[in-house]
Amino acid sequence: MPKSILLARQARSLAPVILVLFVLFPLSRDLHAQGTPPPARTFIGANVKNYADAVLAIMSYTAVPDVTTSSLSINNAGTGNPGFGQTQLGGGFTLSKSFPLYLEGTVAYSRYDPTFIATEGGQQRPIPTRWNTVSTTVGIGWDFPITDELRFRPILNGMVGRVASDLHIGQTVINERNDANLQFLDGGSLNAYGAGGSLMLDFEHYREHYEIDVELRATDIYLRSFGGSSQAVQGSATAQQVSLWARWRAPTGLTALERPLRYVLETAYSHYFGESAGVLGFNDLTSVGVGLELDSGRYPIIITRTRAMVRYVFGHNVHGVSFGFAISF
Repeated sequence: MPKSILLARQARSLAPVILVLFVLFPLSRDLHAQGTPPPARTFIGANVKNYADAVLAIMSYTAVPDVTTSSLSINNAGTGNPGFGQTQLGGGFTLSKSFPLYLEGTVAYSRYDPTFIATEGGQQRPIPTRWNTVSTTVGIGWDFPITDELRFRPILNGMVGRVASDLHIGQTVINERNDANLQFLDGGSLNAYGAGGSLMLDFEHYREHYEIDVELRATDIYLRSFGGSSQAVQGSATAQQVSLWARWRAPTGLTALERPLRYVLETAYSHYFGESAGVLGFNDLTSVGVGLELDSGRYPIIITRTRAMVRYVFGHNVHGVSFGFAISF
């Protein structure tokens, strides 16, 4: 398999996906007048243990190299502001046929913007929260040949990540600063690690006038939080998915850099299980794409192929367009 790095940007959803957790807990307030109790102040949706689980479930989408979620953005239909967005840079390769060690890695960034509600008597105030997630996943595997073109590849995966809030809640909204839930929301953070593995079937059928690549992959990675600024708030999630990816490459009849200019057709399907299923409003995503590939292998440079792709991504209540860019060594 040629060494490759995949960089995909943007996939804007045209459908509403609202991610809110509804749990109540009390907040204290001083009496306003002698003998008259003040209206209760509450903060809706702030069971942060459940919220930490949800954030890690969202992080599970970046735990595995996946074309369908390498770039994803979900917008709130009411405001037009993104409720969730992520970008992923990743790739994988086998060292050689004589030493078939497989290595892969991804680096991902995501942003999640749910809204909580602070209430006091009959008054309600929306409190938008903004959480930023950075994670990296590495994998090491070994290719076991079944035929000359088909290989079985078990992979061990490990992941580390960090979730941090850039929200600072004012004293006029929250007075109890010692509550672990509030510390977690108000500029809080947590770290996460993950461990698990994947099983992959890799089919490569290369001929002079066309090339076919197909990968079938099943992944199970357990994520758990640790450390962070709010030790009392911990979360866990499981990244479980099955994905199928296929690509067809063939010459266009044109030449560039003294090599044939190829067109590329691509399709991918991912189905999510466990905590990953439904957390963003869908259980599966499908991607179809078309692009061009420039072959620079005739020249003494490290990059042998450069590929640009346009993909249409769709699933239950979500669809959009993404643009991808990849290089091979």
